[in-house]
Amino acid sequence: MGAKSLQHKEQTSSYTKEYTAKQYMKFWLPSLIGVLLFLVPISVNDKVTIGLGVLADGLQGAIADYIPLFMTTVLCASAAGSLLVKGTNPDFFQKNAFLKGLFDVSPLWLVLRCLGAVFAVMTLTEIGPGVVSSEFTGGVVLYDLIPVLMVWFLFACLFMPLLLQFGLMDFIGSLVRKIMHPLFKLPGRSSVDALASWMGSGTVGVLLTTQQYESGYYTKREASVVATNFSIASIAFSLVIATFLDINHMFIQFYFTVIITGIVAAVICPRIPPLSWKKDTYYEPIGKQIDEVVPEGVSSFKWGVQKAVEKASEVKSYRSVAWGGVKNVIDIWFALIPLVMALGTIALIIAEFTPIFTYLSYPFVPFLQLLGIPEAEAAAPAMIVGFADMFLPAVIGSGIESELTRFVIGVMSLTQLIYMSEIGILLLKSKIPLSFVQLFVIFLQRTIITLPVAAAMAHLIFF
Repeated sequence: MGAKSLQHKEQTSSYTKEYTAKQYMKFWLPSLIGVLLFLVPISVNDKVTIGLGVLADGLQGAIADYIPLFMTTVLCASAAGSLLVKGTNPDFFQKNAFLKGLFDVSPLWLVLRCLGAVFAVMTLTEIGPGVVSSEFTGGVVLYDLIPVLMVWFLFACLFMPLLLQFGLMDFIGSLVRKIMHPLFKLPGRSSVDALASWMGSGTVGVLLTTQQYESGYYTKREASVVATNFSIASIAFSLVIATFLDINHMFIQFYFTVIITGIVAAVICPRIPPLSWKKDTYYEPIGKQIDEVVPEGVSSFKWGVQKAVEKASEVKSYRSVAWGGVKNVIDIWFALIPLVMALGTIALIIAEFTPIFTYLSYPFVPFLQLLGIPEAEAAAPAMIVGFADMFLPAVIGSGIESELTRFVIGVMSLTQLIYMSEIGILLLKSKIPLSFVQLFVIFLQRTIITLPVAAAMAHLIFF
């Protein structure tokens, strides 16, 4: 028995290592700052947010009047740079890998960048067709959506290395793998993506997911599942939706319903196509970089700390980490936001000035009637229009008299998750293998799965 105990002790010690206080501090100090910025809720002026949100809201409030002009300039520079590279292919761009990757894009993305720049100029100057510059289309994107994305992505990209590069993901991954893997078939670190979305912004969660996939920590299936099922709307935005629909007096019941319906969808969706068809292979240029399996005889906590310290020790230069964050900001501003302006405006034009979403919503009328939802015909378009933008269902629902129906519409707008004005465009631009058609199919799946749950919860609450 003593020999076995000694052998077990030797095996355990072979897995664990001793580190200096400086090495431990390199893990926990940046990680603690990252947790405080991204994951700890703060109440400011009766609004629940995170440290990152305080910074973003403060900057946006200080420069709000200048953001539309500034971002229009950025969008025009993005289009001009891409046209220059495609037209003349100057040596300066070819010799700089970052600039080449930023401006040397496919013909489709080039067209969308140019469209984004044109739409921004038309909206800013109010020149051209009203359907583009309307306060309900281009105006929403340029004056409401882009300012939020600009400041949130600025701080998210600058500070995200605190979550990713100093061991926090490795530490939490080892701790909660036993929960995330059996329930959702995901690594433990995906819980950080969900928390970042929940406390801050769904787009921040997607940005985390794409960076983790492109760094070799998620497989194609895992990245697809996390991005389409765990990039939940923040508590702050959920309160905005509830207030807009005049159901904020029952926010606790409302958000509890959002959580329940979201969990149901997150359990079912990954187990059916197209997500179940995704391969469990890693991003080919990088390969697998993750190991959350805890060796026998070692506690999850101790193993998580060891993996975290090992990860933090890989950081050789804080300057390179900071420069990486700056490059991510530039990439988002020059590559993603032009697509948001182009596709977001087009989606809103379709939603506001064509009957396409109304026609698509017809099959939901008998479904809503079967579930006992009052004013089913008026509510049906809200079930499908969220694919264009998350806020549109609330706009439609605000005119409905039934409080129960408004409650269901609000829940659905927050649990469908896939909307093209932000999340969809970010995913299409990323390396995660999700097509536009697949995103629409997943959107419909989430709608069909969560609607009966939301309706049942609403009937119980309003009984």
